[in-house]
Amino acid sequence: MTTKHPRAEPLEVVRGSGNAFADVGLPNADAELIKSRLAAELIQVMREKKLTAAAVHRATGVTVADISRIRNADLGRFSIDRLVRLLNGLGRRVGVTVEPAQGRSGAVQALP
Repeated sequence: MTTKHPRAEPLEVVRGSGNAFADVGLPNADAELIKSRLAAELIQVMREKKLTAAAVHRATGVTVADISRIRNADLGRFSIDRLVRLLNGLGRRVGVTVEPAQGRSGAVQALP
């Protein structure tokens, strides 16, 4: 016996901004994006160098539990500064690029 499935509604395709945190309306979206990129780089360094969490602990002093948090994208306990220091401890240099925001005027506005 076959059953008839109702036709699915066509999906609307929406182009993201490049920051998923902003797209879903999270506060501090830019900082969260930076932290996620730093964490991804840290994980990549660990893979490239075949480092265990214990080896990262010995090199940087960060706890094994914190390495596990980073691997699980649980970044609430981490500042951008702390993630940069971890990467520095593993031989990575972190740079910063500042660009004009798309769709925003370049005028500086005073805060109330």
